[in-house]
Amino acid sequence: MPSLHEPLTLPNGQVLPNRIMKAALSEVLATKQNAPDERLERLYTTWSQGGYGLLITGNVMVDRRQLGEPGNVVIEDERDLDALTRWTKATHDGGVPIWAQINHPGRQSNPLALGHTPVAPSPVALALPGATKPRELTGAEIEDIIERFATTAAVCETAGFDGVQVHGAHGYLVTQFLSPKTNLRTDDWGGDAERRRRFVLEVVRRIRSRVSPGFAVGIKLNSADFQRGGFTVDESYEVVAALASEGLDLIEISGGSYESPAMMGTEADSTRSREAYFLEYARTVRGLVGEVPLAVTGGFRSRGAMEAAVFEGECDVVGIGRPTATKTDAADAILSGRTDRLSDHDLRYGMRRLLGKVADIKALDGILNLGWHGDQLHRIAAGLEPDLDRGRLVTTVSAIRKNGRASFLPKRGH
Repeated sequence: MPSLHEPLTLPNGQVLPNRIMKAALSEVLATKQNAPDERLERLYTTWSQGGYGLLITGNVMVDRRQLGEPGNVVIEDERDLDALTRWTKATHDGGVPIWAQINHPGRQSNPLALGHTPVAPSPVALALPGATKPRELTGAEIEDIIERFATTAAVCETAGFDGVQVHGAHGYLVTQFLSPKTNLRTDDWGGDAERRRRFVLEVVRRIRSRVSPGFAVGIKLNSADFQRGGFTVDESYEVVAALASEGLDLIEISGGSYESPAMMGTEADSTRSREAYFLEYARTVRGLVGEVPLAVTGGFRSRGAMEAAVFEGECDVVGIGRPTATKTDAADAILSGRTDRLSDHDLRYGMRRLLGKVADIKALDGILNLGWHGDQLHRIAAGLEPDLDRGRLVTTVSAIRKNGRASFLPKRGH
């Protein structure tokens, strides 16, 4: 049976050196022109020396008019090709493959970055205070977005990325098409489960048609969105089964949205204690994915849990997210036996009873933790060590400075 140390050959022939993946974390380190610069190069150089078998970037947007948050890298064409090439070289010099996570935020667009109304499958606003009601996409706009995903993937290949991962989780546009809560359409893009999943299938097909066979195409999928009337586990099985025959090289399992943040481990203490929040779901789709490898991200902390998940065949790749923001060599620490468990750094707001009267306190905690870990990435990118003593107040102030009131809307994803 496989071990964490064993290389993994993907369906396209690409070989991952080991089974630990640095999962996507939104870095928000782009220039004002939404290009990568030396900060991202420095951050990824550090991670490339951390023992990972694969590095996946944070949100790379396919449309500069539709940003998840200020500071997202955008790839629409080859205008930033030199900078993108330096970014990929930073990881290749360390011998590690890098994939770009490509995304469209849909209704989760940051209003400060847009200056106009977000777009979505249907005009359904986020169920959070201050959320903007999106405008329904036209059929022509949907086709344009599909083409944008493909163009972004093609530019990524030219720039030296080893693959792309379509972000189909955490409430972004792909998820919005899949969910009956956010897709109320009755045309070719909605009305039943088959038409709701057409968008993601067309995105993957278009990408695969525009890149070479050796270029990896993966997807991050929700097991469910954990909302009544939303995207269900049974529907997710149908999506996984449909995608498995579309030439994918890796399916990463996650779950939740920023209205119901299961991916942050905020659902319950019992969920936290299980470590891998979505491993049970991964077991149930093993028979649906065929030869497509499975990655599971969310909650892995101990070497024992990681080893067991791979050895027992529950997943092929273990994804580590937030711990890599404070321990950049987390994979090497686990693989070498230097540590048996990665540290958690979870912050919670005080005055919980009072805050709970005006907001979803669990969602606020999730946003606080995303901000705290994002600040650590900015420190590493500046050549500094992580600040493990950074508190709630300075993290909140930092988020407001970066994003204004949008800091407390569910825009800050990974």
